[in-house]
Amino acid sequence: MSDSIVKIKSFQFAIKVVTLYKLLSSERKEFVMSKQLLRSGTSVGANVREAVNAQSSADFIHKLSIAQKECDETCYWLELLKETNYINEAEFNSMHSDAIEILKITRSIIITTKQKNNS
Repeated sequence: MSDSIVKIKSFQFAIKVVTLYKLLSSERKEFVMSKQLLRSGTSVGANVREAVNAQSSADFIHKLSIAQKECDETCYWLELLKETNYINEAEFNSMHSDAIEILKITRSIIITTKQKNNS
């Protein structure tokens, strides 16, 4: 998983999150939700990285599960920022579609790993 698609995509997503955070805090003067977005959005990739170095299959699943939860939380903050007009539809769609893609990939990896462990 060292060069896996989820590792690459989650890192690229974190960069987009940081960029959006900088925009929200400097230009749009939003500090609370954007900070939550920054924390959860960058945590996805960090937990994927931890999964890469997992000590066991159970640890791998656990770390990816945390990444999955953080990704879902990031979707929540994006939705809230959109509904409160801090981000526009285009900004939302770009970020949200990336988050959903990462969410689907992590879920798939978790399911596949669990199935392999049970066989």
